[in-house]
Amino acid sequence: MQSAIRSQAELRQRLNLPPAPDADAAESFPTLVPLELLSRIRPGDPNDPILRQVLATEQELQPAEGFVPDPVGDLQALNEGGLLRKYHGRALLITNGMCAVHCRYCFRREFPYTETSGVRDRYAAAIEQIAADPSIDEVLLSGGDPLTLSDNVLAQLIDRIQSIDHVKRLRIHTRLPIVIPQRVTQELIQTLSKSRLACWFVIHCNCAQELDQPVLESLRRITAHGIPVLNQAVLLAGVNDRAEALSQLCLKLVNAKVQPYYLHQLDQVRGASHFLVPQSRGEAIMEQLRSILPGYAVPKFVKEVPGAPSKTPIA
Repeated sequence: MQSAIRSQAELRQRLNLPPAPDADAAESFPTLVPLELLSRIRPGDPNDPILRQVLATEQELQPAEGFVPDPVGDLQALNEGGLLRKYHGRALLITNGMCAVHCRYCFRREFPYTETSGVRDRYAAAIEQIAADPSIDEVLLSGGDPLTLSDNVLAQLIDRIQSIDHVKRLRIHTRLPIVIPQRVTQELIQTLSKSRLACWFVIHCNCAQELDQPVLESLRRITAHGIPVLNQAVLLAGVNDRAEALSQLCLKLVNAKVQPYYLHQLDQVRGASHFLVPQSRGEAIMEQLRSILPGYAVPKFVKEVPGAPSKTPIA
């Protein structure tokens, strides 16, 4: 992480791209691209699908109707200690505000992480709430990215969660196995495999180009220990808004024993309007996918509606 790209000027220079007036956009949401991900971007290609996810543009500064700071209603569901309560039986813990990569379409790009951190035991309030509510049988670790925490901190947190009898399942929502695959350590795998909880990884990968050999090996390290892996993708203009691109992604995932889980309609966060694919086009793409992929390789096309009791199916 210390060697990651942290400016749009350096990103463009490394990839042999001409300078562009994007500094203001980058300042509103800082640049962060690890070298492990940079190595998968084609130099000189402004349309590279990985590059488009991390490249700041002036379009981020253009107001767009319906694009807001909190498109999924996180703040109205936020409780003390960074615990989100949206869906029955589940609680999502914002473990930290750090990610390994800053995706320009991130729905939490304006989330007030500083308000959920800084206390000596930042998880105490969340753990107390989970323990006090026997209806919670599943805990989701999110962020930021929970895998930016050390193995030791994660193990301690998981121990505290699994000490609560009514919690049965643990989900780890992370992009680290994709962007920095070496983060999937043996110590991490052992912590999860030894847990009494049913542990799941939910990764985030949007295009087949992200799945190089080191990434596939990191995913195999997880699945080889009987830990299921699901993938969530976001439908993004210029990245994966073609049936061919999504088909390649889904097949590469299932070949790695990863279940294509959700394809999300873009969460309309301020600054990301240029990524929006019309829902009708997404529905047409899904129809094409169903005609060329086995059923288990077709993700559910959904959107998140603030206040709804679940993700809302589209097609």
